[in-house]
Amino acid sequence: MALTRWDRFGFDLPDRWRRWLDFDGETPGWLRVEEVHEDGTLVVRAEIPGIDPDKDVVVSVADGTLRISAKREEHSEDKKKDSYRSEFRYGEFSRSLALPAGVDRDAVKANYKDGILEVTVPWPEEKESGATKVLVGRS
Repeated sequence: MALTRWDRFGFDLPDRWRRWLDFDGETPGWLRVEEVHEDGTLVVRAEIPGIDPDKDVVVSVADGTLRISAKREEHSEDKKKDSYRSEFRYGEFSRSLALPAGVDRDAVKANYKDGILEVTVPWPEEKESGATKVLVGRS
């Protein structure tokens, strides 16, 4: 099985520009994901440990965009007289990802296991992209 990353930009960008355009950093509220195109399916995985998938996650598809929203309320903190320490990120996180044209939004599935949310999107069939000869009639 060959794993390839889907290039949503459609052209080759230097990595630093790609990261900047993709907001691939530690932005507050930003949910980090991995996207893999395998066996005719786009697989999007998000690491979201410590949530209840029945009430803390919303996955939706609209206008060619996959949106994943999650909230985490469980956290560990240590408050002392002159200090404060929090070990976990908590709050609301979201991510919107462009989907390839022609995706069947009713076929998108999501599963949560061991802290990983996995969303599978069947890859749309490519239309034949070749030249078509058009007959020219005489009037």
